[in-house]
Amino acid sequence: MRKIVLVYSGGLDTSVCIPLMREEYGYEHVITVTVDVGQPAEDIEMAADRARTLGAEHYTVDAKELFVQHFCWAAVRANGDYQGYPISTSIARPLIALKAVEKAKELGAQAFGHGCTGKGNDQFRIEYILRTLMPEAEIVAPMREGRKLPNGSREPWTRSEEIDYANAHGLQIPQTHARIWSIDENLWGRSIEGGRLEEPDYAPPEEIFQWTRSLENCPDEPCSITIGFELGVPVSLNGERLAPLELVQKLNAIAGENGVGRIDIMEDRMLGLKVRENYECPAAVTLVAAHRALEALVGTQAELKFKASVDREWGELAYRGLWFDPLKEDLEAFIIKMQERVTGEVMLRLYRGSITVTGRRSSYALYNADLASFDSKTFNQSESLGIVKTHGMQSRMYFEIRRDEQRRLGRPEGDLLRLEGEVRENKGA
Repeated sequence: MRKIVLVYSGGLDTSVCIPLMREEYGYEHVITVTVDVGQPAEDIEMAADRARTLGAEHYTVDAKELFVQHFCWAAVRANGDYQGYPISTSIARPLIALKAVEKAKELGAQAFGHGCTGKGNDQFRIEYILRTLMPEAEIVAPMREGRKLPNGSREPWTRSEEIDYANAHGLQIPQTHARIWSIDENLWGRSIEGGRLEEPDYAPPEEIFQWTRSLENCPDEPCSITIGFELGVPVSLNGERLAPLELVQKLNAIAGENGVGRIDIMEDRMLGLKVRENYECPAAVTLVAAHRALEALVGTQAELKFKASVDREWGELAYRGLWFDPLKEDLEAFIIKMQERVTGEVMLRLYRGSITVTGRRSSYALYNADLASFDSKTFNQSESLGIVKTHGMQSRMYFEIRRDEQRRLGRPEGDLLRLEGEVRENKGA
């Protein structure tokens, strides 16, 4: 029998793929693999039940611990974000695809299926891993390839057509034509999209949010927390040392209760499409804010400037799912080296959706109170005179040239702002 491993979430797209694999692609043996990276337990159970009801051989792989330690913590070290929000969906896809490959090799399957559309990012992230680890395997993407018409041609699926197809095959799905949004969830973040949520000027209904409270329903008093770091990764919350998974779960609850982590953003997808996305990332937003604060305490000015560019490049690669890219490995060599000193504690206050860093401490702090304090005489301030005299020397020389030019034109110097404007006007003429 022809075997195919379906990367399976249990949602609308991948559930529709199960009968499609048989009816339109001729795969008699469909193997579904759901990778647990922190979805709700009921969703994991529902996915298994739905797959078996549809006649698939189903497997659930628990990868939560692996996801936190090797993917979420990597994102913390790199202050991982994309266009202003913590990357979450993107860093889970390589792990999901990796586990699908492991199961395919174990069961002797030589084909993969997935429910990604031709407009989204996940097709790139998942297929990159599949093609890297099993380049000989066939990859089937029904949502991208389109529905088969009687004349043998194909046309793109719409979300409404998927719902109709699912209903015709007796699939129990949560989506309706009125509530058509799609939700992706893992330990690091929850994304909600689709339907009217795609409209840039549509206010999201409160019902789409599950991890974060609205600002009006947050506690009246601020919540103060302390996060401990070792070698750039979180290890404790409020003085209690916790396992990675437990720390993320607890912080998601605490930060979410205080309205932290809601993000509404216009995002540029890999294909260049500009889309509106809603995210809930309570723990991720909080931990990245704390990590940046600690890095600012222990890193040199040059290190921090350079790392900002490294972090940006790392975030771009991670967003694209290029987990094995050599540049990503090169960047991480620098990141990990710098994290040797990112050890200490950061104090934060969470209040009605905001995060305020209220303190930080580390034995590696590049802060000397005796030198920095205005009440100290240790630093001989008169020694700054020579440095100050040379500050901006070339800039001042350039300004003299501009002033001489103004004099040659016979124009009054006036104040600096007017002088600048007149010189620019003259050069433009």
